[in-house]
Order: sequence, then structure tokens, then C-alpha cells
Amino acid sequence: MSFPDSLNIPILRNIFHPSDFTEASAGAFAHALKTALMAHANLTILHVSSDGNTEWMEFPGVRAALERWGLLPMNSRRSDVAQLGIHVKKVQAVHQDPIESVTSYIAEHATDLIVLATDQSKGCLPWLSKSVAVPVARESRQMTLFIPKGVAGFVSSHDGSVSLTNILIPVTSRPPAQAALQAAVRMAYRLNRPVGVFTVLYVGEEGDLPDLHYSDMPGWQWDTVIKQGDVVDVICGTAEEIKADLIVMTTEGRHGFLDALRGSHSERVLRKAPCPLLAIPAGGFIASVLESEGQPIS
Repeated sequence: MSFPDSLNIPILRNIFHPSDFTEASAGAFAHALKTALMAHANLTILHVSSDGNTEWMEFPGVRAALERWGLLPMNSRRSDVAQLGIHVKKVQAVHQDPIESVTSYIAEHATDLIVLATDQSKGCLPWLSKSVAVPVARESRQMTLFIPKGVAGFVSSHDGSVSLTNILIPVTSRPPAQAALQAAVRMAYRLNRPVGVFTVLYVGEEGDLPDLHYSDMPGWQWDTVIKQGDVVDVICGTAEEIKADLIVMTTEGRHGFLDALRGSHSERVLRKAPCPLLAIPAGGFIASVLESEGQPIS
């Protein structure tokens, strides 16, 4: 077994979840809360209002969810949440432009992971619908977990249980894919999933498959699949075929998580994906940590 000791050390300290209080956001909230519990991290929930009239009771109920998941007793106190190793902050911003408000908040506050709900039925993604010329968006390089509307995802909103047994990792030589492989291993390890399959997918010629290191994960196996065709169609088709619970991809990331996804393979996959997508911008701090963890152990 070749687990590095660093897998026991959480690398996510601050998780950020913008919410519009819709049903789609409820699923994303469950994933954000579960991830915060997994990493013993800070969780910030942001709602942007144009008039500031939002009632605090409209925010997702953290204690209610934790009670429903059996992690807190009924009628728990706010202080009980901290005993689970997480700190939750709810923020209401008043702004006419939610995109600018979100990106400005990210620029001013440490963020390691963003958890967003998306709506695939619309012509554009809610959080990506505006031109992202805002400088702060181009500077951010945060890892982002997208939860499509209507997709249950791998975390149950009802009881907090996790169903993660098939992870699809599309790889290319550019951007480097090692961070995506290691993120998948970390996800399975931290969520304590006993069995599963990591499917590495390369679209192209077999001789061009990037050189990658596959970390051992007890109970999990690595499958490599090589196919030809349109990259996005092959990725989404393979995700359907293997009943993927999660797709993990690296993005160029040089202009931030919004620009990295706009018009890219990642965004196109996201529009059609049958499951959540974790996008990891190359060149960012988290990607660097993951790449170093994924090096062979001598």
C-alpha cells in the first residue's frame, strides 16, 4: 500500500457556497456541508440580494441538516456545530450583480473550494452567464464542485449518506492531469468509501496517453479507457456508460475558474454531465499540493 501520510491532512480550509435558496442549491448545500465536515473546514454560505430583504431563516438550515443526518441531537444549540470540527458563516450581500458580488467576496476572503449549483436546462449556466471581465475573477484559481440541477449527486440531502463508487477522470497532456487523479483518490479516502473504480479516460491515440502515477487505494481499482471521437461526447457518454458518480477534471486555470470553464471542454461537459463535476485549475495552490502528493513513493 502506498498511501502518503499527507492524505490524512485536510487541504481544504475554507469552503464557499453561493446559494439562491432554490431546490438546485439545496443539493449543492448538502455537498458543501458534507465536504466541510470531511475536511473540518470553515463553510461560508453567501446569498446575494438586490434589496437586502432576505430573511435569515431562508438560509439553509445547518443544524437542521446535521440533526437530520444524525450528527447532532434534536434541538441542538449553535455551539454544538463547532464540536463537529466546522465553523459556519452565513453572509448576505446586497448587490444588483450576483456574479460581481461573488467574485469580489472570493477576492477578499480565503477560499479553497467553491460549491455551485448549475442549471443545465438553460442556455447558460447561472453563475457563468455574465462576461467575466472582472479582474478578481481572472485572478482566482479555486477548485470548484458543480452540482447540476436535477442530479442527486453523491451526497444525500436527506440523510447525508454518500454514494460514491465510480469516479471518471478524463485526462490530457495539457493541462496536466495528475492533480485530478490525486483529487479523486483524496475524495474516496476522506469520504471513507470502501470499494469503487477510478476510470481514467483518454480521448485520442493510445501512444499519446500521458504518463501518470496511480496511487493505491484499498478496495478501489484503476481502469484505463482509450476512445476516439468528440471529446465532450465521449466524456459524457462514458460517464453515462459507467454510471459515474463524479467527474474530476483539470482546467487551464490561468485566467481563473470562470474563464477556465467558459467555452472550454469543462464547461461543455458540465452542460451535459449526468453527475457532479469537480474542476481543478492547473497552476493553483491546491493543484500543486495534489500533484506533489501524487508523485511515486520511493
